[in-house]
Order: sequence, then structure tokens, then C-alpha cells
Amino acid sequence: MADSKLTKQDFDAMREQYAKYPRAKVIQRSIMQNGINNTAKDNTVKGKLNRTFSVEVNTGKVSDQKHSGRCWLFALLNNLKHDFAKRYDVKDFELSQSYLFFWDKVERANIFFDNMIATASKPVDDREVRTYLDGPGSDGGEWAMAVALVQKYGVMPTSAFPESKVTNDTSNLNDVLNLTMRRDGKILRDMVNSGASDEDIANKRDEMLKEIFRIAGYACGVPHETFDFEYRDDNKKYHIDKGITPKEFFDKYFEVNLDDYVVIENAPNKEFNKNYINPASDNVVGGKHVGFLNMPMDVLKETAISQLKDGETIWFANDVTAQSDRKAGILDANLYHYDQLFDIDMDMTKGQKYAHLDSLSNHAMTLTGVDLVDGKPTQWKVENSWGEKVGEKGYFVMADNWMDAYVDEVIVNKKYLTDEQRQLLDQEPVVLKPWE
Repeated sequence: MADSKLTKQDFDAMREQYAKYPRAKVIQRSIMQNGINNTAKDNTVKGKLNRTFSVEVNTGKVSDQKHSGRCWLFALLNNLKHDFAKRYDVKDFELSQSYLFFWDKVERANIFFDNMIATASKPVDDREVRTYLDGPGSDGGEWAMAVALVQKYGVMPTSAFPESKVTNDTSNLNDVLNLTMRRDGKILRDMVNSGASDEDIANKRDEMLKEIFRIAGYACGVPHETFDFEYRDDNKKYHIDKGITPKEFFDKYFEVNLDDYVVIENAPNKEFNKNYINPASDNVVGGKHVGFLNMPMDVLKETAISQLKDGETIWFANDVTAQSDRKAGILDANLYHYDQLFDIDMDMTKGQKYAHLDSLSNHAMTLTGVDLVDGKPTQWKVENSWGEKVGEKGYFVMADNWMDAYVDEVIVNKKYLTDEQRQLLDQEPVVLKPWE
């Protein structure tokens, strides 16, 4: 390959080409004054998304995850609270995200220590080891991770375990946990490689886990083992249930069986009609594995529509940073025309974007409605967890073309799958590499 060092001759050629564009100066002034998105934005999109939905689940006020990466917890608890609201006539009931967040910190440290010990013989720059070290104290997560926490610890209403300054802004806690756990990981690796006894390693690990519990307790509070559930329903009727545990609360007040729900993924860079798991992404030892059934997009849409028609909302994962207007609450694949603005070809398929890290799932939200025209979806109603100051009181409208391009997975009851599709769930899953 020829030497690629840039020279003055290269710069002169670039300047010459730049000067040849007849609208270069006009475009430059517009972008510098208004920014890229405002210049590239298609203002006709807003008029096409009218926020009227032929199928819509009745829901209440949106939650607000504030400055935290807990959307995966919010989205699951949103679905649970909708079920509770419908069953017990409490429209704006709220479940505690902080409660599950606390236990996630402890469980995530526990499984991280296991991974550090198991991979101690590998060099620290090994790709698997680097994957575990990449944010062990972070607060992002997956559907299966949220389910594992609920199944083990139950849930609590926010009134019994409220938010704290730290849970509303998790960045400092994440920094502290990342530093602490990486140090702990180094110590455990060194102990294994120096021939320390299993007993000494186990004792050190136990000491480390107690430190993580203490950090999480200082930041979030330590959950009580029992609480009094006290509320008034929308008919002003008073209710109280004293001395109930979070697990008893979930089993008593929620009839949903979380094991009945499956992750339907649309990852075109992997083979369709196959079951995949990634145990390296799990957060609870012995809990549900992170995984998915990879299917064409029409399966995601068909199952989601069926579940919405039956009055049940849907957890879904997506790339919310792409082609979105946060303030207006608009998601449309043609919202910003960067290709036209810069006169360049930016075309990539969804699978190509996945493979080349251009589009990554970074947010979870809740589908609460869909507009069907001649039986086909045109737009979807989305409950976000960014508070009421964005979108329409916190609700977004998602064009169907955005679902095609940027929605990665939906969580649906497996009863909405065909018999043939359900049989795929019984196949031996493909185990993904830890970094996938």
C-alpha cells in the first residue's frame, strides 16, 4: 500500500474540490449559524405524524429516569405498573426503580468477580477480559437482566423506596464502582495467578462484595425486608397491606408470568430463525440469560400489534439517538437528510450498520399504541422515561420506517408466536461471544 501521509498537494486538491461546489459558501453559513440537524431537518415530517392511533392502551403519566442509564428498568416497570393500574384502578401508580437498581449493583459486582476469577489465566488485554472490564459498574442493561432482578427480589412501590440524588444522576456512582471493581478485579486475578488458596480468594471476594453493598447502600439506601403497602385507588377507596415483602408483593399483586415473554430481535447481520444467548452479559448468577430469537422485522411488528390489541404494552429496545427530535418527541427515519446536505452517499443496510457499529441499541422504551391503515402500521405511540417536558407530555410518536431502521427488539408473550416459531425456542441456542 502506498504511503498515505498527507501533503500540501493533497490539501490543495481538497481546497480546489471544495471551491467547485456552487453552494458551498451558502451551506457553510447555514450550518455554522444553525447547526447540522436544524439545517438537515425535514419539517414536513411533523405534519405526517399526527399522534392519532387506531389501537391504543390507556396509560397515565410518564416516569423520568433523569440523568441515569436505567431505561431498561423503567421500561419493564412501566409495563408492570400498567397492568397494576388496570387491575386495581390506580392510573398513576409508580414502582421503585431505585429498589431494583440497588440490587443490580450488588448482583452485577457478584457476577463480575466470578468472571475475573474464571478468566484470571488470560492476559488483561484479552478481548473477553476487556469486555468484563468495560464498565462493570455501569447502569445500562437488558430485558433479561431486569427480569432476573424482579424474579429474585420482587418489586416495591416508589413510596416504599424512593429515588435519591444519586439514582437520579448515576454518573458519579458509576465512576466510583468502575474504579473499585476494576481494582478488585486486579486483586482477584493476582491472587489466582500467585497460587492463593481457594479459601483466601473466597474470603477476599466476600470482603469486596460487602464493600460494594456498602457503597450502594450509602448511595441508594438499603431496602427494608418488608413494607406497608398503602394507597387510594382512583375511586378514592383506601387500601393497606402491612408487613409485606417485595417478593410477596409481586406474587400477590401481579399475575404476569415473566417467563412467558420472549425477546424477538431483528439483527440482520446474524442468521434469522435462530435462538441466541450471551451469558457473559448476565447480571444475576443463576438468573435469566440475556438472549433473543432473531426474526425478520415483520414478525416483530405482527406480534407487537397482537399484544397491543389485547391491551398490553411492550418493552422495546432501539437506537434512540438516530433520526430523532427529543424535544418534539418525533422518531422518523427521514427526519434529517444528511446525505442531501453534504451531497454524499451514506447508504448502509441495517445489518451493515450493526456489523460496523454505526447503529447500536442504546435505549429501552414502551410501545403503547399503533395506527393501522388498511391493516398496516404507519406510526406507533411510544411511552418514554424522560419526563413530561419532552414530546407530548413524555410520549413520542414513531414512524413505521423508524421501527424498520432503528428498533432492535420487542418483548412479547410467546403465545403471539406461531407454533413453528415457538419451536425455535426449544432449539439449542447459539452462544454469542462475550463482546457481541
